[in-house]
Amino acid sequence: MKELKHINKYFYKYRYRLLSGIVITIIARIFLLFTPELIGSSVDVIDEYRKGIVTDISVVKSELLKNILYIVGAAIIGGVFTFLMRQTLINVSRYVEYDLKNEVYQQYQRLSLNFYKSNRTGDLMNRISEDVGKVREYVGPAIMYSINTLTLFVIALYLMFREAPVLTLYTIIPLPILSYFIYVLSKKIHKKSTIVQVWLSKLSTFSQETFSGISVIKSYGIEPNINSDFETLSLENRQKNLDLVKVQALFFPLMIFLIGLSNIIVIYIGGVQYMNGEIESLGVIAKFIIYVNLLTWPVATVGWVTSVIQRAEASQKRINEFLKQEPEIINKVTTHSQIKGHIEFKDVTFRYPDTNILALNGVSFDLKQGETLAILGKTGSGKSTILDLIGRLYDVQEGQINIDGRQIDQLNLNDLRKSIGYVPQDAFLFSDTIKNNIMFGNEDATEEDVIIAAKNADVHKNIKKFTKGYDTVLGERGITLSGGQKQRISIARAIIKEPQILLFDDCLSAVDTETEEKILKNLIKVTVDKTTIIVSHRVSSAKNADKIIVLEDGKIIQRGTHDSLIDIDGYYKNLYEKQLTESSTN
Repeated sequence: MKELKHINKYFYKYRYRLLSGIVITIIARIFLLFTPELIGSSVDVIDEYRKGIVTDISVVKSELLKNILYIVGAAIIGGVFTFLMRQTLINVSRYVEYDLKNEVYQQYQRLSLNFYKSNRTGDLMNRISEDVGKVREYVGPAIMYSINTLTLFVIALYLMFREAPVLTLYTIIPLPILSYFIYVLSKKIHKKSTIVQVWLSKLSTFSQETFSGISVIKSYGIEPNINSDFETLSLENRQKNLDLVKVQALFFPLMIFLIGLSNIIVIYIGGVQYMNGEIESLGVIAKFIIYVNLLTWPVATVGWVTSVIQRAEASQKRINEFLKQEPEIINKVTTHSQIKGHIEFKDVTFRYPDTNILALNGVSFDLKQGETLAILGKTGSGKSTILDLIGRLYDVQEGQINIDGRQIDQLNLNDLRKSIGYVPQDAFLFSDTIKNNIMFGNEDATEEDVIIAAKNADVHKNIKKFTKGYDTVLGERGITLSGGQKQRISIARAIIKEPQILLFDDCLSAVDTETEEKILKNLIKVTVDKTTIIVSHRVSSAKNADKIIVLEDGKIIQRGTHDSLIDIDGYYKNLYEKQLTESSTN
């Protein structure tokens, strides 16, 4: 139960609801336990009439009618309180589920980018959905039935001991045996529950990746292979669940057997005691039989509750693994930081922690506020890494990055990222309207602001051609748009934010040169007084920049302006001449 201690704070938060639920549960069980007493009394009246102690049949009928009315009344009142019990305790479990999902989601938001590189999306989703759902069952139904069972046991055993202590002791003989088997089976259930959740995560991850990459799967025609892999995974997952179910299936037959044994003991021992005069009336035996059967379901739920707790323990352990992780990127400053946009790299060296690849090696440059820097280089030269470091998605191992003369980790992280407009190489759009995707950069933007941003990104005309225009709902990751349209909407999203720093990571690779030229001209107007970094493979995107650097294997091999670099033999001049030739040919 040590893993489940994590949710004790939620029990405290909803303590008044829980306490009221417990009180309602006790009241509901008390009314339920009126029935055995009334039935025992009815049996005694009939027995007394049979023996001739009571001779007036009308007295017997009157007593039986009164007891029937009492039983019906107690059942109705008990039913009402049982309804209130479920409404109170089950609702608490939903509140806790809501809070726990939010806690997990907020933790996901806090964790660094490297966390998402080492954990799969399907597993992350499974922990926030399936695992939290298992914990909810512990908070709601398991606790409700536990309180229900405990209340019934305490009250019923007290009433039974009061009537016939010896018979009660014989009746509860099976309980220690039951406790032992519960202990043994619980350990097995806990182990198998953990395995089941792990395999469910594998199945979720495989499904998520398949759906995300469905276009690739179809284009390669490998549906049969994917189906085969999914079937293999599903069969293994089914087997793990069957292994768990087989252990759980032992509970209920065991419960029924032990309850049946208690009934036999009541009838036999009670009968012997009645004949020997140790029990005064047949009503006592009738009461005991009803008491034992009233305890049948609660005792049977002990196994179910134990199983639920074990599954919840296994699930909460998986949740805690992520909740206990601390983000690698920590906001060290609580005071707000005003970002203007002066960026300085001082001999920065960076190696990716997950792959140990050296991405940057002694990179230095100084970019004043309002200046534009273009970064060129071959694939894997470290261009995108520079942008990631400016957004502080990673921290450098050697060297220093300064923003406005202060070390980047000494700036308020939230303020830093709010001051950046970032257009990634792989444009990501949400399953929402085009308008909302652009407004993602600035939720307070007006419709006019959205249109202006779209025009500057040269995508307004494309959007107007859609049937619903800016209200067109996109498919997952913007799949209904072309690559160029996705890139331009991403640019509009960055522009509308009006940040102090604009980072463009090869975001014009999917557009033609004419469209690129239009966007670049618009960006010159938009980026006035804004620090801009453009990563590109095209000289056309870099030629108007104030400064240009060329990277190779993480090192700067050339730096200067367009005019100065085309006069020097090297990567930039070669690229310029090659692209100039291709342009003239086309």
